[in-house]
Amino acid sequence: MVKYIIMNFLTKVFSSTRAAWIFAACASLLLTFAAVWFGSLNQDEGWYLYAAQMVGEGKSPYRDFFFTQGPIMPIVYSVFAPLWQSLSSPLHGLLGGRIITAIFGLAMVFSAVILVRKLVYKEHRAIASISVFSIFACNLYHLYFTSIPKTYALGSFFLVSAFLLLYSALQKENYMRGVFLFVSGLAFAFSSGTRISLILVPLVVGISLICAYKRYGFSFLPFGIGTLLGLFVTYGVFALNDMAREGLFAAQWYHASRGGFDLFFALGSVLRLLRGYAALAIVALCVLVARFTKSLIADLNEDFLPKFVVRVMLVSFACVFFLQLSAPFPYDDYQVPIMSLVAIPIVVAFSRYFPEKQYAWFVVAVSLLMSGTSSMLQDWTTYTPDRFWSSKMECSELAKLRKTAREINNLDPDGKTILTQDIYLAVETSRKVPEGFEMGPFSLFPSISIDRAVKIHVHNLQTAKAVIEKAPCSVAAMSGYGFAISAPKCDKVSEKDRSLLFSELEKKYDIALKVEHFGQNDTMLNVYKRRESSK
Repeated sequence: MVKYIIMNFLTKVFSSTRAAWIFAACASLLLTFAAVWFGSLNQDEGWYLYAAQMVGEGKSPYRDFFFTQGPIMPIVYSVFAPLWQSLSSPLHGLLGGRIITAIFGLAMVFSAVILVRKLVYKEHRAIASISVFSIFACNLYHLYFTSIPKTYALGSFFLVSAFLLLYSALQKENYMRGVFLFVSGLAFAFSSGTRISLILVPLVVGISLICAYKRYGFSFLPFGIGTLLGLFVTYGVFALNDMAREGLFAAQWYHASRGGFDLFFALGSVLRLLRGYAALAIVALCVLVARFTKSLIADLNEDFLPKFVVRVMLVSFACVFFLQLSAPFPYDDYQVPIMSLVAIPIVVAFSRYFPEKQYAWFVVAVSLLMSGTSSMLQDWTTYTPDRFWSSKMECSELAKLRKTAREINNLDPDGKTILTQDIYLAVETSRKVPEGFEMGPFSLFPSISIDRAVKIHVHNLQTAKAVIEKAPCSVAAMSGYGFAISAPKCDKVSEKDRSLLFSELEKKYDIALKVEHFGQNDTMLNVYKRRESSK
């Protein structure tokens, strides 16, 4: 009798998508918390949030400070800057920035859920929506990279929202189609204004609309107008200003200067990406096997529209994927913003072959299994091994950053500035860095002239040396990233040049605090206090 009751209960649970949704949602909240609080620190977090703070103070990217991505992220995040700027706020520093970013990341997931429900039959919506939710919102890898303040969460949100608007537009027959297409174009432009490489997506969509002229007529016109207007608002207004144009062109020079290609690095990047999205890879494998072993009752909806959108998404994914893979250092996380463009078509196909509700639990279980076995969990709780010895972290890297920031503020209670290339320390202590240091470790261009350095708001060796000598900073903080990276190629600053800068620093400052295993990649942080006689 007990066995019958248990089996009956389990049968009801595993045939209920509502129960799967509740379980997946709870798991997602837990994993999001883990990503926000325990996720490893990344140098990019500091300079993205610092850029947003500067925009909030009336400064302009490219014109007033160097910035290598599109301007949309610092503009959008500047609205939320008060959340993390105030030391009295419980969410001050990176924690507030991460929470805002995680919200944008989850907003993308829900946009993907809405879109995938539109692309499938009504009877397939349950399995499709829970699958796409689990693949992203129950994926620790994806949650981490859409929780730390980088361009990925906001860029992917604009991207999926743009496709959702595109689908809704092409469903309409009256003037509202043009309105939706115009807004869709704006959203695509804003996605590329967040992450520059996404500029290929509206190009693919526009060409596809032109090719579908017989079915959708002049739909490409309002779409094109919206895209071009969005690009003008995003980049054109900067190109019209002489100083901003210099900085904008320098940003493109920054990307172009990192030349070269390593096949093995690119292959490793793809393999790491597959590991990060292992659940999606397993779902894709199920679709591939079913393609040759199961027969479909119906094709992907009898309408042309779902097929059109799915194909455009796949072509867009391929174009951006290979563009980013061709970079000199194609890190696997570069592809995070476009993974929805391949995940949604795969889930659409999966829901056709496996429409039964119990498969919702299969996708949830696989996603959580891959997250539970992720190497990230070990990376977030142990330090980089010393040969074969490893030690457990006493607290998360974020908690250590917050503690270090408090110690710096106690060391210099009335200070408003800090000389550092670890910009997340400036954000966490609510201090300013000297002009030209806004991009942290990517702010040093040893090979360029002083005039060029001043124009694009960065430092070469001479100007960095002058800042150390004259900048009125009572404290300085240098980790292993301090004066170490030579932009734009991002190779090492020579030991001779690095020693020169540190010797200048030590003429004015004394070490007041040492923090082991600090920040990205566990380097030593030295905190310096300026001598009274040097002020």
